[in-house]
Amino acid sequence: MTDTAAPVRIERDGDVAVVVLDNPPLNLFTPAVFQALDAVVGELAALTAPGRADRARAVLVEARGKVVSGGVDVTFFRDIAEGPDPVGRGGELWVQLLRITQTLEDLPVPTVFAAHGLTLTAAFELALSCDILLAAEKASFGLVEIVVGLTPSMGGPQRLAERAGPARARELVFTGERYPAAVLERWNVVNRVLPDEGFATAAREYAHRVAAGPTVAHAATKQLVATAVRQGVRAADDLVPAVSGALFGTADLRGAVASFLSEGPGKATYSGR
Repeated sequence: MTDTAAPVRIERDGDVAVVVLDNPPLNLFTPAVFQALDAVVGELAALTAPGRADRARAVLVEARGKVVSGGVDVTFFRDIAEGPDPVGRGGELWVQLLRITQTLEDLPVPTVFAAHGLTLTAAFELALSCDILLAAEKASFGLVEIVVGLTPSMGGPQRLAERAGPARARELVFTGERYPAAVLERWNVVNRVLPDEGFATAAREYAHRVAAGPTVAHAATKQLVATAVRQGVRAADDLVPAVSGALFGTADLRGAVASFLSEGPGKATYSGR
């Protein structure tokens, strides 16, 4: 497991791997935070790999403190812009950050982001790379990079376009405004808005619920949805025989079918790894 003092670390809660952002007071993203995040997603890829005895069957991303994140420490951008080879170093930064986004997005288990408060820039982009975005009523979100002359480049605009459509994605980035959770739920960016009271517990319960499901089937769902969005519905259809056909060979399906027939609906248990 990652260092318990690291600004980004993994804590295990049963079958759920909990990624904790903890860099007080504002959980700003600094070079050290990005490095820790890079290491964490690499560890997640190993922890969620099929066949591992202690495999994590879901990932939950949460933050400590009053806000999820106030964004990126702008001195980091200054140091790049005013240092040697700013264009090359800027490109290297985006390569690293997109690797983080894509690794998290490609994990073969459900990923859940829990936003309890203000969620800006890199944290919001990280949330958009997760399968499910849960938000407390008081949470708000923004890609505010225009204030420093940037466009969000950790994958945010394109993933906003996937969720809300290109017009909404452009609006959110062009304005640099902060949007409340209820608005982004209407735009299909946030999956669910939950009460502030008990939000952290509710998010954990949600993560445990998806972790208790058929892990291999969840991976198939992620693959089919991603293919449909990026290559079209017919491309996803073409994958179904191989991807869904393989599910008949899993312990999850065999156990679920047996328990359904012997005990009735709603009694399925899943053990596939």
